[in-house]
Amino acid sequence: MAVPKRKTSPSKRNMRRSHDSLKPVNYQECSNCGELHLPHNLCGACGHYNGREIRSVEA
Repeated sequence: MAVPKRKTSPSKRNMRRSHDSLKPVNYQECSNCGELHLPHNLCGACGHYNGREIRSVEA
């Protein structure tokens, strides 16, 4: 059974964990209505995606 020979120092442990943090969410402005939405996703306010109306939204 593999067992570590030495204790991992806090510095090494934290360097390993440096890429585990959450990335900030990037929003884009809708070209039709100006609302913020996630990239490559349908705009929830107007129902447009890539310049086309995909879903009709009742106001």
